[in-house]
Amino acid sequence: MPSTDRRGPARAATVLALALAVAAGPAAPALASGGAGARLDGVWRMDGYGTLLSVSGTHLASYDLTRNSCTPGLASAEQFGAPLPGGAVRYGAPGTPLGQFTITPRGRHRAVYAKDAATGTRALERLPGGLPARCALPVSDEPLAVFDRFWDSFEENYPFFAAKGVDWHAARAAYRPTVTAENLVDTITAMVQPLQDSHVALLRADPAGGYTTFFRAMREGTVAPTPQLLSTVLPPVRAQLTAPEQPFANGILGVGELPDGIGYLRVSAFSDYVGGGGQQEQEAELERAVDALLDRPRAAPLRGVVIDVRVNAGGSDALAVRLASRFTDRPYQAYRKVARNDPADPTAFTRPQPVTVRPAAGASRFTGPVALLTSGSTVSAGETFTQALMGRSPHITRIGENTQGVFSDQLPRRLSPDLVLLLPNEEFLTPAGTTFDGPGIPPDVRTPVFTEEELAGLKDSALTEARRLLAAGAGPR
Repeated sequence: MPSTDRRGPARAATVLALALAVAAGPAAPALASGGAGARLDGVWRMDGYGTLLSVSGTHLASYDLTRNSCTPGLASAEQFGAPLPGGAVRYGAPGTPLGQFTITPRGRHRAVYAKDAATGTRALERLPGGLPARCALPVSDEPLAVFDRFWDSFEENYPFFAAKGVDWHAARAAYRPTVTAENLVDTITAMVQPLQDSHVALLRADPAGGYTTFFRAMREGTVAPTPQLLSTVLPPVRAQLTAPEQPFANGILGVGELPDGIGYLRVSAFSDYVGGGGQQEQEAELERAVDALLDRPRAAPLRGVVIDVRVNAGGSDALAVRLASRFTDRPYQAYRKVARNDPADPTAFTRPQPVTVRPAAGASRFTGPVALLTSGSTVSAGETFTQALMGRSPHITRIGENTQGVFSDQLPRRLSPDLVLLLPNEEFLTPAGTTFDGPGIPPDVRTPVFTEEELAGLKDSALTEARRLLAAGAGPR
């Protein structure tokens, strides 16, 4: 069903608020034009993502590229400080005191782009001829031109038409002849609704600045992970805690104790832990919460830990992997990440990038039994976190319901001056080369999750089952 929630999953807010990524720590003031990062001057094509980056002096601008168009993108950034070792250059949104991503040259004609909040990197290749000629053409905002940019953006980047059973070409043939200025937005909404993909969103420019989400789908039978939902479901959780939950990150994280020597960690998002802070500050707050869980003085060691991501709005995959690193004593692969990279071939992807969970250095780690609580309101980075725990040994028992089924970073596309589209273009692969996009990650043990009956009776079957399994010292494998 469509969601009218104005906040939406945290990853969407991240993409639009900062254009490219969640920030990652304070940076020095931008250099004057013509600074030491000038070796990156020129135009760079990103492998996959349909994106060009144009660097001139200390300024960077993006362009959205399809086979039929080239339009200015949402990303605009300035160089921060002097280049790092190896020639890497930090960039951030103009007017902000934070860096957001890094570009590292690999010789004269190749470079690597890394968002602070994401896992994996993106390959860049220099275009010797500069911007393609069509990038200098006027951009038409006539309804059919906007419709075509919308259709092309999906046609060339979206990986899941076959899995969703949607014939995108048939949809174009049916809808394009009917497009008018009056029904354009409704037409676009009607075309993406059948995808039931909560990483597809439409945003409208706000007169006060920024963008407001007015459309986001959710998988049928699931609800968005809103603050309102969280406040509704917390009472039956807290009824099982032996003491009041200790809040961190403005209440986004919560640490508690359960009977039988079991710890409890609630993670309601992987973002916005520290207002106005960068990635380093977000990481530090996450570490504070985990330290409170694992290092709290106890009469006896923890017998097990429950991690609750049943209401998780997503955010930074890097934070998700960082949390996973506190629950292992050996490195293992979380997933492999790929992106569509051939507009004409939906089966062509970038080279798989393995993402590894490594034991956290210099911090306490818990390697005993863990139960993970999930639901259809476990979204985005909440799901990549779930996937990142699946290779852990001993096995982490998943309890509850399937997650939402969306994993990719969201690719922003400016369709017109007042309309922005977000869509996924990546796959997070299992060792078998498959994904959980669509149905989501299933639980090992299926239980009711926050049904009306359970809420009315102050009951939480998933948490109760997790306690039972951990107290017994075993779970299904």
